[in-house]
Amino acid sequence: MTETRTARLRLLAGTLELAVAEIEDRDLFASLIHADVPPEWPPETLRDALPLFRDLHQAHPDWAGWLGWYAIAMTEARPVLCGSVGFKGAPDDAGMVEIGYSLLPSYRHAGLASEMAAGLIGWACRDPRVRSIEAETTRNNLRSIRVLERNGFEPVGEGIEQGSVRFRRNVARSIDLNRAPGV
Repeated sequence: MTETRTARLRLLAGTLELAVAEIEDRDLFASLIHADVPPEWPPETLRDALPLFRDLHQAHPDWAGWLGWYAIAMTEARPVLCGSVGFKGAPDDAGMVEIGYSLLPSYRHAGLASEMAAGLIGWACRDPRVRSIEAETTRNNLRSIRVLERNGFEPVGEGIEQGSVRFRRNVARSIDLNRAPGV
């Protein structure tokens, strides 16, 4: 399984197997992710999207890592699932991916949303196709805006949803000055 780590989190990329278990068999799901799954899982903002992510995993097996990731807190006595972070698909033709994130209420206000977003941004930036990462949030969701700002995002205009703002973080690519042009 694809994973990445931050100071306090293990981020585990979703798969079709995990998506099905998450919906159908909580005990199997916990066993597969090697973490406790709190009774309040999934976060309210994620509940309705679970079947969609399952279907996207099934339709796009080549999108490994470009959908949902599970955020597992490693600061507890036992690892515990605390949030979700992910993309809405693989990079588009312009090299853009859109990120989203959600934490269970009991894990908010500790910087974990910023940390899990940073971890996934770092993972995505290693892919040379990625040129920018975008996100949307409502104007009144100041905590979400702060997560984006902490991760180098800037507002770029109105979002798709009414009352939302679109944010973007461009991905800088280093230039190899020793390589001849056109090579």
